Amino acid sequence: MESRQNIGFPEVTLRLPGWVGALVAEENRTYPTVKERMRFAVGLSRLNVRNGTGGPFGAAVFERETGRLLAPGVNLVVGSGCSVFHAEMVAIMVAQRAVGTFDLGGESLPDYELVATTEPCAMCLGATPWSGVRSLVCGARDEDARAVGFDEGAKMSEWAGSLEDRGISVERNVLREEAVGVLQEYAERGGEIYNSRRGGDRS
Repeated sequence: MESRQNIGFPEVTLRLPGWVGALVAEENRTYPTVKERMRFAVGLSRLNVRNGTGGPFGAAVFERETGRLLAPGVNLVVGSGCSVFHAEMVAIMVAQRAVGTFDLGGESLPDYELVATTEPCAMCLGATPWSGVRSLVCGARDEDARAVGFDEGAKMSEWAGSLEDRGISVERNVLREEAVGVLQEYAERGGEIYNSRRGGDRS
């Protein structure tokens, strides 16, 4: 995503690591089941860690009915120097650019599903309903991210219910162990825990 350079302000660019394109090119890009979609997202998070391109979080937007991949996303916070480039935010931005609208829930569009390897932090939770997706699928739990040092921010205890009240279905704990394994691998490798301050954001 780009903004025109104006009066000396810098250009802002969102660019996925090259290995993401190579990975997607090797896949059939259709993932019929929720587990297959989550396994793809976990694979993104794992490769993000092993390639040194970001934190241990992956996400993707799929057509809910067909399982067709619309947009992958990985955490790009450290490399980009931008705290908002969480995996979910990246996937949403790429998806919206792919369909050419800020509203993934538009009348002429299929229902889209956001799959994230960890439950959303406070920022990504807020972005989910604004994005237009109709469902959210999560792997690791909030407490799993906190256990390795990330701070998810302040969220209402019934956050899943708040999304469902807005017509967004929520499924949790999908391949949780696999997703947690990536969080732990990142910590064991000495990956940067990039909270700006305690009480800040994470993914």
